Amino acid sequence: MQRIERHASFGGWQDVYEIESATLGVKTRVGVYLPPQAIERPCPVVYWLSGLTCSEQNFITKAGAQQHAARHGLILVAPDTSPRGEGVPDADGYDLGVGAGFYLDATQVPWNSHYRMHDYVVHELPAWVEANFPASDARGIAGHSMGGHGALVLALRNPGRYRSVSAFSPIVAPTQVPWGEKAFSAYLGDDRDAWREWDACALIADARERLPLLVDQGLADEFLENQLRPELLREACEAAGHPLELRLQPDYDHSYYFIASFIGEHLAHHAEMLRG
Repeated sequence: MQRIERHASFGGWQDVYEIESATLGVKTRVGVYLPPQAIERPCPVVYWLSGLTCSEQNFITKAGAQQHAARHGLILVAPDTSPRGEGVPDADGYDLGVGAGFYLDATQVPWNSHYRMHDYVVHELPAWVEANFPASDARGIAGHSMGGHGALVLALRNPGRYRSVSAFSPIVAPTQVPWGEKAFSAYLGDDRDAWREWDACALIADARERLPLLVDQGLADEFLENQLRPELLREACEAAGHPLELRLQPDYDHSYYFIASFIGEHLAHHAEMLRG
């Protein structure tokens, strides 16, 4: 691995690394925030999954999360949203290809050669983190928009892997909205039954673990009605008896101003669950 950035922040260090990923088949970048407590003891880790068009930079530079992670003694790990580089397939538009990995394992050519973000985030990335940093095996996962979809789906698909999960403005039912239909058609093919394995609302019905979900959604979000549809998540959780705290926030939009306003509460939620 190669460290390509280092910045002192709230008594800890905000680093960016470039690593060779066997899962993705390319070099990829990941932001790692080490709180001051990491000097003395292993710390729990919260994995942050960003949304469409983002890289590791969006969260580490815009969310203001480091001060809260330093307070709670949390390591923050922010991977890229998709593989990048020579030979990686791409498409026109912002919602498919580079920057739009959707945190799934693609099955269709040409995407299946590199677009395996689920296996990378769930298996390879934590193995790398826990081998190279003072990280405990207590893991939380969070994300925004496409990354909120990823956080919910990865937690639901991997019971016991994470102790906490939260999301901002998640795509809760990608099989029922344009963003998801476009991505899933390309990455997974035309079998809609296969799509359900990557849809949080579908997964909740048969979830083997009832990990509480914390979700914040801005009511001034321009994608609320057509792409995000949080009411579908509420209905799925009510039908399955799955614990959900869905907080609808007046006036807030889809931006990092929204995330920065509530990231402290989300990291406090993770800290409490990860200590438990």
